[in-house]
Amino acid sequence: MKPKILVVDDESSILNTLQILLKGEGFEVHTASTAGAALELLDDLTPDLVLSDIRMPGKSGLELLDDVRNRDAEMPVVLMTAQASLQSAVQAVNQGAFYYLQKPFSNDELVALCRRAVETRELKRENTALKKEIRRRDGRAAERPVGKNRTFAEVLKLSETVAPTDSTVLITGESGTGKEIIARYVHALSDRAEGPFVSVNCAALPENLLESELFGHVKGSFTGAVRDKDGLLVAAKGGTFFLDEIGEMSPQLQVKLLRALQEREVVPVGATAPLDIDVRIIAATNRDLEQEIRSGGFRSDLYYRLNVISMHLPSLRDRRDDIPLLVEHFLKEMGEGAETAPARVTERGLDLLAAYDWPGNVRELENALERAFVLTRGDAIDAGALPDRIQTPPAAPIVSEKPAANPTLETIEKAYILWVLQAEDGNKAKAAEVLGIDPSTLYRKLNRYGMDS
Repeated sequence: MKPKILVVDDESSILNTLQILLKGEGFEVHTASTAGAALELLDDLTPDLVLSDIRMPGKSGLELLDDVRNRDAEMPVVLMTAQASLQSAVQAVNQGAFYYLQKPFSNDELVALCRRAVETRELKRENTALKKEIRRRDGRAAERPVGKNRTFAEVLKLSETVAPTDSTVLITGESGTGKEIIARYVHALSDRAEGPFVSVNCAALPENLLESELFGHVKGSFTGAVRDKDGLLVAAKGGTFFLDEIGEMSPQLQVKLLRALQEREVVPVGATAPLDIDVRIIAATNRDLEQEIRSGGFRSDLYYRLNVISMHLPSLRDRRDDIPLLVEHFLKEMGEGAETAPARVTERGLDLLAAYDWPGNVRELENALERAFVLTRGDAIDAGALPDRIQTPPAAPIVSEKPAANPTLETIEKAYILWVLQAEDGNKAKAAEVLGIDPSTLYRKLNRYGMDS
Protein backbone atom coordinates (compact mmCIF):
# COMPACT_ATOMS: atom_id res chain seq x y z
CA MET A 1 0.00 0.00 0.00
CA LYS A 2 1.32 3.42 -0.97
CA PRO A 3 2.02 5.86 1.91
CA LYS A 4 -0.48 8.75 1.89
CA ILE A 5 0.50 12.41 2.06
CA LEU A 6 -1.88 15.34 2.53
CA VAL A 7 -0.40 18.51 1.00
CA VAL A 8 -1.87 21.83 2.16
CA ASP A 9 -1.03 25.13 0.39
CA ASP A 10 -3.07 28.09 -0.81
CA GLU A 11 -1.08 28.32 -4.05
CA SER A 12 -2.48 25.94 -6.66
CA SER A 13 0.78 25.91 -8.64
CA ILE A 14 2.69 24.59 -5.63
CA LEU A 15 -0.01 21.98 -4.97
CA ASN A 16 0.19 20.75 -8.57
CA THR A 17 3.99 20.67 -8.54
CA LEU A 18 4.22 18.75 -5.26
CA GLN A 19 1.47 16.35 -6.31
CA ILE A 20 3.31 15.43 -9.54
CA LEU A 21 6.68 15.13 -7.75
CA LEU A 22 5.48 12.97 -4.86
CA LYS A 23 3.24 10.74 -7.00
CA GLY A 24 6.26 10.05 -9.17
CA GLU A 25 8.13 8.93 -6.06
CA GLY A 26 5.48 6.37 -5.14
CA PHE A 27 3.28 8.35 -2.71
CA GLU A 28 -0.52 8.62 -2.75
CA VAL A 29 -1.08 12.38 -2.72
CA HIS A 30 -4.16 14.36 -1.63
CA THR A 31 -4.36 18.15 -1.62
CA ALA A 32 -6.20 20.95 0.18
CA SER A 33 -5.96 24.71 -0.34
CA THR A 34 -6.93 25.70 3.24
CA ALA A 35 -6.48 24.32 6.75
CA GLY A 36 -10.24 23.94 7.05
CA ALA A 37 -10.42 21.81 3.91
CA ALA A 38 -7.51 19.71 5.18
CA LEU A 39 -9.28 19.02 8.49
CA GLU A 40 -12.40 17.87 6.61
CA LEU A 41 -10.27 15.35 4.71
CA LEU A 42 -8.25 14.22 7.71
CA ASP A 43 -10.65 11.78 9.39
CA ASP A 44 -11.60 9.87 6.24
CA LEU A 45 -8.15 10.00 4.72
CA THR A 46 -5.92 9.15 7.73
CA PRO A 47 -2.68 10.17 5.96
CA ASP A 48 0.79 9.06 6.96
CA LEU A 49 2.11 12.63 6.68
CA VAL A 50 0.75 16.19 6.49
CA LEU A 51 2.88 18.63 4.46
CA SER A 52 1.62 22.18 4.97
CA ASP A 53 2.53 25.78 4.23
CA ILE A 54 2.60 28.07 7.28
CA ARG A 55 1.14 31.26 5.78
CA MET A 56 -2.38 30.66 4.48
CA PRO A 57 -5.65 32.62 4.60
CA GLY A 58 -7.81 31.68 7.58
CA LYS A 59 -6.03 29.18 9.78
CA SER A 60 -2.24 29.14 9.56
CA GLY A 61 -0.10 26.05 9.25
CA LEU A 62 0.79 26.35 12.95
CA GLU A 63 -2.89 26.30 13.89
CA LEU A 64 -3.42 23.32 11.59
CA LEU A 65 -0.51 21.60 13.36
CA ASP A 66 -2.32 21.98 16.70
CA ASP A 67 -5.56 20.59 15.25
CA VAL A 68 -3.80 17.61 13.68
CA ARG A 69 -1.93 16.72 16.87
CA ASN A 70 -5.11 17.00 18.94
CA ARG A 71 -6.64 14.34 16.69
CA ASP A 72 -3.55 12.17 16.34
CA ALA A 73 -0.49 13.00 18.44
CA GLU A 74 1.68 10.60 16.39
CA MET A 75 0.88 12.16 13.00
CA PRO A 76 4.04 13.72 11.50
CA VAL A 77 3.53 17.27 10.22
CA VAL A 78 6.13 19.03 8.05
CA LEU A 79 5.74 22.81 7.79
CA MET A 80 6.96 24.85 4.80
CA THR A 81 7.54 28.60 4.60
CA ALA A 82 9.16 31.13 2.31
CA GLN A 83 9.53 33.64 5.15
CA ALA A 84 11.55 31.71 7.70
CA SER A 85 12.42 33.15 11.06
CA LEU A 86 14.04 31.71 14.15
CA GLN A 87 10.91 32.49 16.16
CA SER A 88 8.57 30.60 13.82
CA ALA A 89 10.98 27.68 13.61
CA VAL A 90 11.18 27.39 17.40
CA GLN A 91 7.40 27.68 17.69
CA ALA A 92 6.87 24.96 15.10
CA VAL A 93 9.23 22.55 16.85
CA ASN A 94 7.76 23.32 20.27
CA GLN A 95 4.29 22.56 18.95
CA GLY A 96 5.46 19.17 17.73
CA ALA A 97 6.25 19.66 14.03
CA PHE A 98 8.29 16.82 12.54
CA TYR A 99 10.38 19.26 10.49
CA TYR A 100 10.50 22.92 9.47
CA LEU A 101 11.34 23.33 5.76
CA GLN A 102 12.35 26.64 4.20
CA LYS A 103 11.37 27.45 0.60
CA PRO A 104 12.89 27.09 -1.91
CA PHE A 105 14.03 23.53 -1.27
CA SER A 106 15.37 20.83 -3.55
CA ASN A 107 13.15 17.99 -4.75
CA ASP A 108 15.58 15.41 -3.38
CA GLU A 109 15.52 17.08 0.05
CA LEU A 110 11.72 17.05 0.17
CA VAL A 111 11.37 13.44 -1.00
CA ALA A 112 13.99 12.20 1.49
CA LEU A 113 12.26 14.12 4.29
CA CYS A 114 8.83 12.68 3.40
CA ARG A 115 10.21 9.14 3.35
CA ARG A 116 11.86 9.62 6.75
CA ALA A 117 8.65 11.01 8.25
CA VAL A 118 6.57 8.10 6.90
CA GLU A 119 9.11 5.55 8.16
CA THR A 120 9.06 7.17 11.61
CA ARG A 121 5.27 7.01 11.64
CA GLU A 122 5.32 3.32 10.70
CA LEU A 123 7.92 2.50 13.36
CA LYS A 124 5.79 4.19 16.02
CA ARG A 125 2.77 2.20 14.86
CA GLU A 126 4.70 -1.06 15.04
CA ASN A 127 6.09 -0.15 18.46
CA THR A 128 2.64 0.69 19.80
CA ALA A 129 1.18 -2.54 18.36
CA LEU A 130 4.01 -4.57 19.89
CA LYS A 131 3.47 -3.02 23.33
CA LYS A 132 -0.26 -3.77 23.14
CA GLU A 133 0.42 -7.37 22.11
CA ILE A 134 2.85 -7.85 24.99
CA ARG A 135 0.33 -6.41 27.44
CA ARG A 136 -2.43 -8.65 26.12
CA ARG A 137 -0.30 -11.78 25.98
CA ASP A 138 1.28 -11.87 29.41
CA GLY A 139 0.16 -8.83 31.37
CA ARG A 140 3.71 -7.81 32.32
CA ALA A 141 3.03 -4.14 31.56
CA ALA A 142 0.55 -4.29 34.43
CA GLU A 143 1.27 -6.25 37.55
CA ARG A 144 -1.24 -9.08 37.62
CA PRO A 145 -3.32 -8.95 40.80
CA VAL A 146 -2.30 -11.64 43.28
CA GLY A 147 -4.51 -14.68 43.62
CA LYS A 148 -5.09 -18.19 42.30
CA ASN A 149 -8.51 -18.80 43.83
CA ARG A 150 -10.80 -20.16 41.13
CA THR A 151 -13.46 -17.45 41.44
CA PHE A 152 -10.86 -14.69 41.53
CA ALA A 153 -8.99 -16.24 38.59
CA GLU A 154 -12.21 -16.10 36.57
CA VAL A 155 -12.44 -12.37 37.29
CA LEU A 156 -8.86 -11.89 36.07
CA LYS A 157 -9.56 -13.89 32.91
CA LEU A 158 -12.65 -11.79 32.17
CA SER A 159 -10.62 -8.61 32.80
CA GLU A 160 -8.02 -9.70 30.25
CA THR A 161 -10.72 -10.59 27.72
CA VAL A 162 -12.60 -7.28 27.88
CA ALA A 163 -9.56 -5.00 28.33
CA PRO A 164 -8.88 -4.48 24.58
CA THR A 165 -12.49 -3.35 24.03
CA ASP A 166 -14.04 -0.01 25.00
CA SER A 167 -16.99 -1.65 26.76
CA THR A 168 -18.19 -0.12 30.01
CA VAL A 169 -17.44 -2.29 33.05
CA LEU A 170 -19.29 -2.51 36.38
CA ILE A 171 -17.31 -4.06 39.26
CA THR A 172 -19.20 -5.13 42.37
CA GLY A 173 -17.96 -6.48 45.68
CA GLU A 174 -17.56 -5.65 49.34
CA SER A 175 -15.35 -2.76 50.46
CA GLY A 176 -11.68 -3.68 50.44
CA THR A 177 -11.89 -6.49 47.87
CA GLY A 178 -9.72 -4.63 45.35
CA LYS A 179 -12.18 -3.12 42.88
CA GLU A 180 -9.86 -0.26 41.92
CA ILE A 181 -6.95 -2.70 41.47
CA ILE A 182 -9.02 -4.63 38.92
CA ALA A 183 -10.03 -1.37 37.21
CA ARG A 184 -6.38 -0.35 36.89
CA TYR A 185 -5.52 -3.82 35.57
CA VAL A 186 -8.17 -3.52 32.84
CA HIS A 187 -6.84 -0.05 31.95
CA ALA A 188 -3.21 -1.22 31.81
CA LEU A 189 -4.10 -4.03 29.39
CA SER A 190 -6.29 -1.84 27.18
CA ASP A 191 -5.61 0.18 24.06
CA ARG A 192 -5.93 3.25 26.30
CA ALA A 193 -3.02 2.26 28.55
CA GLU A 194 -0.91 5.20 27.36
CA GLY A 195 -3.70 7.58 28.38
CA PRO A 196 -4.57 8.67 31.94
CA PHE A 197 -6.36 6.61 34.57
CA VAL A 198 -8.57 9.09 36.43
CA SER A 199 -10.45 8.02 39.54
CA VAL A 200 -13.11 9.72 41.65
CA ASN A 201 -14.86 8.42 44.76
CA CYS A 202 -18.51 9.42 44.50
CA ALA A 203 -18.99 8.98 48.25
CA ALA A 204 -16.11 11.27 49.23
CA LEU A 205 -17.43 14.56 47.81
CA PRO A 206 -20.63 16.57 48.40
CA GLU A 207 -23.01 16.70 45.45
CA ASN A 208 -22.19 20.23 44.21
CA LEU A 209 -18.44 19.62 44.38
CA LEU A 210 -18.73 16.21 42.71
CA GLU A 211 -20.69 17.78 39.83
CA SER A 212 -17.94 20.37 39.30
CA GLU A 213 -15.22 17.69 39.52
CA LEU A 214 -16.95 15.45 36.99
CA PHE A 215 -18.19 17.98 34.44
CA GLY A 216 -16.06 21.09 35.09
CA HIS A 217 -17.24 24.68 35.46
CA VAL A 218 -16.83 28.12 33.93
CA LYS A 219 -15.54 31.19 35.70
CA GLY A 220 -18.16 32.86 37.89
CA SER A 221 -20.62 29.95 37.81
CA PHE A 222 -20.54 29.78 41.63
CA THR A 223 -18.69 31.36 44.54
CA GLY A 224 -15.06 30.38 44.32
CA ALA A 225 -15.10 29.62 40.58
CA VAL A 226 -12.33 32.09 39.75
CA ARG A 227 -11.35 30.45 36.46
CA ASP A 228 -12.63 27.96 33.91
CA LYS A 229 -11.89 24.37 34.88
CA ASP A 230 -12.14 21.20 32.83
CA GLY A 231 -13.97 18.35 34.53
CA LEU A 232 -12.32 14.99 35.14
CA LEU A 233 -14.33 13.37 32.34
CA VAL A 234 -12.66 15.78 29.90
CA ALA A 235 -9.25 15.53 31.59
CA ALA A 236 -9.30 11.74 31.17
CA LYS A 237 -9.29 12.10 27.36
CA GLY A 238 -7.89 9.01 25.69
CA GLY A 239 -7.82 7.08 28.97
CA THR A 240 -10.05 5.40 31.53
CA PHE A 241 -12.40 7.06 34.01
CA PHE A 242 -13.08 5.10 37.20
CA LEU A 243 -16.22 5.97 39.16
CA ASP A 244 -15.83 4.37 42.58
CA GLU A 245 -18.84 3.94 44.86
CA ILE A 246 -21.23 4.84 42.03
CA GLY A 247 -24.13 3.72 44.21
CA GLU A 248 -23.61 6.80 46.41
CA MET A 249 -24.29 9.27 43.58
CA SER A 250 -27.39 11.42 43.97
CA PRO A 251 -30.34 10.93 41.57
CA GLN A 252 -29.76 14.42 40.11
CA LEU A 253 -26.16 13.65 39.21
CA GLN A 254 -27.17 10.23 37.90
CA VAL A 255 -29.30 11.99 35.26
CA LYS A 256 -26.37 14.15 34.14
CA LEU A 257 -23.97 11.23 34.09
CA LEU A 258 -26.40 9.18 32.01
CA ARG A 259 -26.65 11.98 29.46
CA ALA A 260 -22.85 12.30 29.34
CA LEU A 261 -22.47 8.58 28.65
CA GLN A 262 -25.19 8.56 26.00
CA GLU A 263 -24.07 11.68 24.14
CA ARG A 264 -20.32 11.33 24.86
CA GLU A 265 -20.26 14.99 25.90
CA VAL A 266 -20.57 17.09 29.05
CA VAL A 267 -21.81 20.59 29.79
CA PRO A 268 -19.67 22.31 32.48
CA VAL A 269 -21.48 23.99 35.37
CA GLY A 270 -22.54 27.46 34.20
CA ALA A 271 -21.76 26.75 30.53
CA THR A 272 -24.09 26.41 27.56
CA ALA A 273 -21.84 24.66 25.02
CA PRO A 274 -21.01 20.96 25.46
CA LEU A 275 -17.50 19.49 25.42
CA ASP A 276 -16.70 16.13 23.83
CA ILE A 277 -15.38 13.33 26.03
CA ASP A 278 -13.29 10.36 24.96
CA VAL A 279 -13.02 7.95 27.89
CA ARG A 280 -13.65 4.34 28.81
CA ILE A 281 -15.92 4.12 31.86
CA ILE A 282 -15.39 1.64 34.69
CA ALA A 283 -17.71 1.92 37.68
CA ALA A 284 -17.63 0.13 41.03
CA THR A 285 -19.94 -0.28 44.00
CA ASN A 286 -20.34 -2.27 47.20
CA ARG A 287 -24.11 -1.84 47.04
CA ASP A 288 -26.73 -4.10 45.47
CA LEU A 289 -27.76 -1.76 42.66
CA GLU A 290 -30.72 -3.91 41.63
CA GLN A 291 -32.09 -3.54 45.16
CA GLU A 292 -31.32 0.20 45.00
CA ILE A 293 -33.36 0.40 41.78
CA ARG A 294 -36.30 -1.31 43.47
CA SER A 295 -36.12 1.13 46.39
CA GLY A 296 -35.80 4.14 44.07
CA GLY A 297 -32.21 5.03 44.99
CA PHE A 298 -30.63 4.26 41.62
CA ARG A 299 -31.81 4.82 38.06
CA SER A 300 -32.43 1.65 36.07
CA ASP A 301 -31.42 3.31 32.77
CA LEU A 302 -28.03 4.33 34.20
CA TYR A 303 -27.57 0.84 35.67
CA TYR A 304 -28.08 -0.82 32.29
CA ARG A 305 -25.78 1.73 30.66
CA LEU A 306 -23.03 0.85 33.17
CA ASN A 307 -23.68 -2.88 33.42
CA VAL A 308 -22.39 -3.88 29.98
CA ILE A 309 -19.66 -6.11 31.42
CA SER A 310 -20.16 -7.06 35.07
CA MET A 311 -17.57 -8.53 37.44
CA HIS A 312 -18.12 -9.55 41.05
CA LEU A 313 -15.09 -9.74 43.32
CA PRO A 314 -15.27 -12.44 46.02
CA SER A 315 -14.69 -11.48 49.63
CA LEU A 316 -11.42 -12.58 51.23
CA ARG A 317 -13.25 -15.12 53.44
CA ASP A 318 -14.41 -16.76 50.20
CA ARG A 319 -10.86 -16.96 48.83
CA ARG A 320 -8.91 -18.01 51.94
CA ASP A 321 -6.61 -20.10 49.76
CA ASP A 322 -5.16 -16.80 48.48
CA ILE A 323 -4.17 -15.55 51.96
CA PRO A 324 -0.64 -17.07 51.94
CA LEU A 325 0.00 -15.56 48.47
CA LEU A 326 -1.26 -12.16 49.57
CA VAL A 327 0.84 -12.31 52.76
CA GLU A 328 3.96 -13.08 50.74
CA HIS A 329 3.15 -10.27 48.29
CA PHE A 330 2.53 -7.61 50.95
CA LEU A 331 5.60 -8.53 53.01
CA LYS A 332 7.77 -8.36 49.90
CA GLU A 333 6.43 -4.88 49.11
CA MET A 334 6.90 -3.69 52.70
CA GLY A 335 10.43 -5.04 52.88
CA GLU A 336 11.71 -3.34 49.72
CA GLY A 337 14.66 -1.12 50.61
CA ALA A 338 14.88 -2.37 54.20
CA GLU A 339 18.12 -4.02 55.33
CA THR A 340 16.41 -6.27 57.85
CA ALA A 341 12.70 -7.00 57.80
CA PRO A 342 10.38 -9.94 58.47
CA ALA A 343 9.91 -11.93 55.28
CA ARG A 344 7.34 -14.47 56.44
CA VAL A 345 4.61 -15.26 58.95
CA THR A 346 4.94 -18.24 61.28
CA GLU A 347 2.71 -21.28 60.80
CA ARG A 348 0.61 -20.34 63.85
CA GLY A 349 0.25 -16.81 62.51
CA LEU A 350 -0.89 -18.13 59.12
CA ASP A 351 -3.44 -20.37 60.83
CA LEU A 352 -4.92 -17.35 62.62
CA LEU A 353 -4.97 -15.33 59.39
CA ALA A 354 -6.73 -18.18 57.60
CA ALA A 355 -9.31 -18.58 60.37
CA TYR A 356 -10.25 -14.89 60.65
CA ASP A 357 -13.33 -13.70 58.70
CA TRP A 358 -11.85 -10.44 57.30
CA PRO A 359 -14.84 -8.07 57.23
CA GLY A 360 -12.50 -5.46 55.72
CA ASN A 361 -11.20 -7.96 53.14
CA VAL A 362 -7.81 -7.56 51.44
CA ARG A 363 -7.44 -3.98 52.67
CA GLU A 364 -7.82 -5.15 56.28
CA LEU A 365 -5.28 -7.94 55.70
CA GLU A 366 -2.75 -5.45 54.35
CA ASN A 367 -3.26 -3.11 57.31
CA ALA A 368 -2.93 -5.97 59.82
CA LEU A 369 0.31 -7.11 58.17
CA GLU A 370 1.69 -3.56 58.12
CA ARG A 371 1.10 -3.28 61.87
CA ALA A 372 2.76 -6.64 62.51
CA PHE A 373 5.63 -5.73 60.17
CA VAL A 374 6.39 -2.59 62.19
CA LEU A 375 6.22 -4.40 65.54
CA THR A 376 8.39 -7.36 64.50
CA ARG A 377 12.17 -7.25 64.95
CA GLY A 378 12.98 -10.79 63.83
CA ASP A 379 12.74 -12.46 60.44
CA ALA A 380 9.24 -13.89 61.00
CA ILE A 381 5.95 -12.39 62.17
CA ASP A 382 4.51 -14.45 65.01
CA ALA A 383 0.90 -14.68 66.14
CA GLY A 384 1.55 -12.24 68.99
CA ALA A 385 2.28 -9.40 66.56
CA LEU A 386 -1.15 -9.68 64.94
CA PRO A 387 -4.04 -7.47 66.10
CA ASP A 388 -6.06 -8.78 69.07
CA ARG A 389 -9.20 -9.24 66.97
CA ILE A 390 -7.31 -11.79 64.84
CA GLN A 391 -5.65 -13.56 67.78
CA THR A 392 -8.92 -13.96 69.68
CA PRO A 393 -11.83 -13.59 67.25
CA PRO A 394 -15.31 -13.35 68.82
CA ALA A 395 -17.00 -16.68 69.37
CA ALA A 396 -19.62 -17.48 66.79
CA PRO A 397 -21.92 -20.47 66.29
CA ILE A 398 -20.71 -22.90 63.67
CA VAL A 399 -24.10 -22.85 62.01
CA SER A 400 -26.50 -19.99 62.68
CA GLU A 401 -30.08 -20.63 63.70
CA LYS A 402 -31.17 -18.78 60.59
CA PRO A 403 -28.89 -19.90 57.75
CA ALA A 404 -28.09 -17.51 54.93
CA ALA A 405 -30.22 -17.82 51.80
CA ASN A 406 -27.06 -18.65 49.86
CA PRO A 407 -24.58 -20.20 52.34
CA THR A 408 -20.91 -20.29 51.40
CA LEU A 409 -19.15 -23.56 50.64
CA GLU A 410 -17.20 -23.07 53.88
CA THR A 411 -20.42 -22.84 55.93
CA ILE A 412 -21.76 -26.02 54.35
CA GLU A 413 -18.47 -27.85 54.93
CA LYS A 414 -18.30 -26.84 58.62
CA ALA A 415 -21.91 -27.90 59.16
CA TYR A 416 -21.37 -31.28 57.47
CA ILE A 417 -18.16 -32.01 59.42
CA LEU A 418 -19.96 -31.20 62.70
CA TRP A 419 -22.92 -33.40 61.74
CA VAL A 420 -20.63 -36.36 60.91
CA LEU A 421 -18.64 -35.92 64.14
CA GLN A 422 -21.84 -35.91 66.19
CA ALA A 423 -23.08 -38.98 64.33
CA GLU A 424 -19.81 -40.77 65.15
CA ASP A 425 -19.85 -39.65 68.80
CA GLY A 426 -16.79 -37.48 68.31
CA ASN A 427 -14.60 -40.28 66.90
CA LYS A 428 -12.38 -38.34 64.48
CA ALA A 429 -10.89 -41.39 62.78
CA LYS A 430 -14.35 -42.76 61.95
CA ALA A 431 -15.53 -39.27 60.92
CA ALA A 432 -12.59 -38.94 58.51
CA GLU A 433 -13.49 -42.32 57.02
CA VAL A 434 -17.13 -41.26 56.50
CA LEU A 435 -16.02 -37.93 55.04
CA GLY A 436 -13.64 -39.72 52.65
CA ILE A 437 -10.59 -37.72 53.69
CA ASP A 438 -7.32 -38.46 55.43
CA PRO A 439 -7.43 -38.00 59.25
CA SER A 440 -4.63 -35.40 59.01
CA THR A 441 -6.79 -33.39 56.58
CA LEU A 442 -9.69 -33.55 59.04
CA TYR A 443 -7.45 -32.33 61.89
CA ARG A 444 -6.31 -29.35 59.78
CA LYS A 445 -9.89 -28.44 58.94
CA LEU A 446 -10.95 -28.71 62.57
CA ASN A 447 -8.07 -26.48 63.61
CA ARG A 448 -8.85 -23.99 60.85
CA TYR A 449 -12.52 -23.78 61.86
CA GLY A 450 -11.73 -23.65 65.60
CA MET A 451 -13.48 -27.00 66.15
CA ASP A 452 -10.43 -29.00 67.30
CA SER A 453 -11.79 -29.36 70.84
